[in-house]
Amino acid sequence: MYDQAYIDYLVHFHGDRDYFECHEVLEEHWKEDPPKDRKLYWVGLIQIAVGLYHQRRGNFPGAKRMMANAIRILESEEVAIIKLGLHNEKLIGQLKQRFEEITLKKPYRSLNLPISDPELIKLCITSCNKLNLVWCQESNLADLYLVNRHSNRDRSDVIAERDRMLLEKRKGRNSL
Repeated sequence: MYDQAYIDYLVHFHGDRDYFECHEVLEEHWKEDPPKDRKLYWVGLIQIAVGLYHQRRGNFPGAKRMMANAIRILESEEVAIIKLGLHNEKLIGQLKQRFEEITLKKPYRSLNLPISDPELIKLCITSCNKLNLVWCQESNLADLYLVNRHSNRDRSDVIAERDRMLLEKRKGRNSL
């Protein structure tokens, strides 16, 4: 009933609090659809995770921007949010409260999404158990790998692709 990528997102969101991985998993899933068919609600959920990632690192401008975008998107996606087994009103309320906390530069604290489908919770808890994670555990702020996850990734493929595109652009200019 639910996409595996969404379950994985929820497991990382509530299990190990790896918001970077939440972003990666759901963005990859979002990109599986052709650009004109991509679901905006996935972007909203991704931006929640990215906003919390930024808040946890003390990047309040980035956190505020992401949370504002998530609220704007998800307020217009009520039907989709309900189909995803989330309580829409509670979710928007939580996000607005977190936005205010970020605006006031309050320190990060873990956030649990308001899942309304008990079967979805069971699926996620089962997945957490398989990974030796505790469902809804607090974020480990002492885990610097988790907190600074973006700086630990291998970006060689992204850099190589950027260099390739730049080279093609230069070749195109030279052929004129």
